[in-house]
Amino acid sequence: MPERRALSATIAQGLGILAIIAVVVGAVAGNQEWMPGEIGFRVFGLGLLLGIVTLLLGLIGIARTGPGSGRTGRDRAKQGALVGAALTVVLFALAAPGRNLPAINDITTDIENPPAFEAAGQEAANRGRDLGYPGESFAAQQRLGYPDLAPLQRSSDPGSTYDSALAAAKKLGWTVIADDRSRLRFEAYEVTSFFHFVDDVVVRIRIDGAGSIVDVRSKSRDGKGDIGANAARIRAFFAELEASS
Repeated sequence: MPERRALSATIAQGLGILAIIAVVVGAVAGNQEWMPGEIGFRVFGLGLLLGIVTLLLGLIGIARTGPGSGRTGRDRAKQGALVGAALTVVLFALAAPGRNLPAINDITTDIENPPAFEAAGQEAANRGRDLGYPGESFAAQQRLGYPDLAPLQRSSDPGSTYDSALAAAKKLGWTVIADDRSRLRFEAYEVTSFFHFVDDVVVRIRIDGAGSIVDVRSKSRDGKGDIGANAARIRAFFAELEASS
């Protein structure tokens, strides 16, 4: 009977070990590119989700191995609960930044006439993929989630603005794949530091009287949501561009 009571404790301990292995393997393998970043991220996420189950089983194990049970397996239950609690905290900490953000991964400063990707379509990872802007389904969510995003107006002429924008992109570590000053547009991509996700970016400069207008579109190659990464990239780019004035 005591051993039956301790079953949940044993499962919690074993599941906790499995969860830790999944988190470590997913994080290390994904970041070291031993496996595709998206797969590494899924393994990592699975480990964190297992942490919630481990926590629940650990708490059940603690309850079932209380006074009158002989306390067989109580230490295993505590270990499982502690591991599960730690992984649950990590999960919620990572998910918190995107809690109130829309689950979209294509952000632009001009939702009515977003800059189009051209060179990005020639990237091996993008071949065969539709890089067209999803339209109103994304635009409506962006208006609610990122109401501050809008084209950047500059007093400098388009040519000077283009040069400054290209310099800002390079300073931020973007890899430029198309540089067309005659059309006042360039394309680039940025690799995230965690799991090496790749996001494509296109920057377009338009004439605005004696000045110019800068539009940006940033799109993730993987996932349905981006936890605000693309919007943050656009804001950082505009901040760098303004700082260079």
